[in-house]
Amino acid sequence: MTVRTKRRLELAASAVLSVLLLSGCGRRVLPQDTLNAAGPEAHKINSLFWPVFWIAVGVFVLVEGLLVVAMVRFRQRPGRGIPVQVHGNRRLEITWTIIPAVLLLGVAFPTVATIFSLASKPPNALVVNVTGHQWWWEVRYPSLGVTTANEIHIPVGRPVLVYVTSKDVIHSFWVPRLAGKQDLEPGRTNHVTIEASQPGTYLGQCAEYCGFSHANMRLRVMAEPVAQFMAWASQEARPASPPAAGTLAAQGAQDFATGACVGCHTISGVQNAAGIIGPNLTHLASRTTFAGATFALTPQNLELWLRDPPAIKPGADMPNLHLSQQEISALIAYLESLK
Repeated sequence: MTVRTKRRLELAASAVLSVLLLSGCGRRVLPQDTLNAAGPEAHKINSLFWPVFWIAVGVFVLVEGLLVVAMVRFRQRPGRGIPVQVHGNRRLEITWTIIPAVLLLGVAFPTVATIFSLASKPPNALVVNVTGHQWWWEVRYPSLGVTTANEIHIPVGRPVLVYVTSKDVIHSFWVPRLAGKQDLEPGRTNHVTIEASQPGTYLGQCAEYCGFSHANMRLRVMAEPVAQFMAWASQEARPASPPAAGTLAAQGAQDFATGACVGCHTISGVQNAAGIIGPNLTHLASRTTFAGATFALTPQNLELWLRDPPAIKPGADMPNLHLSQQEISALIAYLESLK
């Protein structure tokens, strides 16, 4: 293979790679598209990202353009000797030192301003405490007396100050369309502000590798009109209603209260059900997902989970309790009654 042929193949490969990379920039609606901001905090990040991005594009085009020109114009040709060696050009060196310094200085001012803006605590914000566990999210509303898991309900148009910490290892709270990432560190409390401009469900996830089931540690933020949010909070603050006597759900309630479940889970209103190892299940049936927002809350998925949790979520703390089919059916009926 000649040198010319080899260079042509390299250029062709570069062109194909560029096309593949650009294909990822198509306009699509992605559930976790950080460039599709849905709230003021996310818009602050985008307002910084796009100017910096286009400056970087300009620098890339200029530098790579000059490189291509130099490669083509001064490439080796038959009969051409060694080019004249140039050592030192004070004017050129000063120029390519000043221009990057000015660009970096220009980028630094809005960057620092955005960092301080995102770190500020807005007045009259709704406070939510989120604790990361392997691999689920504990969610508490101290002013409302509500505890839930994996799904965060917020009122539309109101800033929500989320205080985050971890029970075990480092996690990272990230809802791309509402805010940037914030690490959860054991023994330390950080904060991030989220706010949604429109009602909807915004998907998030743990963005810091945290162990075996890191990919199964997801979360959802449900933004609702204020009246709907307050109705939800009022319902969530109540203890669980006991199922009617003589029903399959009542049998499930008895199995829950007398079995291993109470050692890990809390159900408000159920005596001895005050475990803190696993999620609070008081109003489990009001949620759309479970197990770190990994599975839709359906009877089929609950059955798979109760039969063998680690089989569908590797590393899950809940062991296989070797429940009978009758016990599983009764527990599902009970859990579905916790609305």
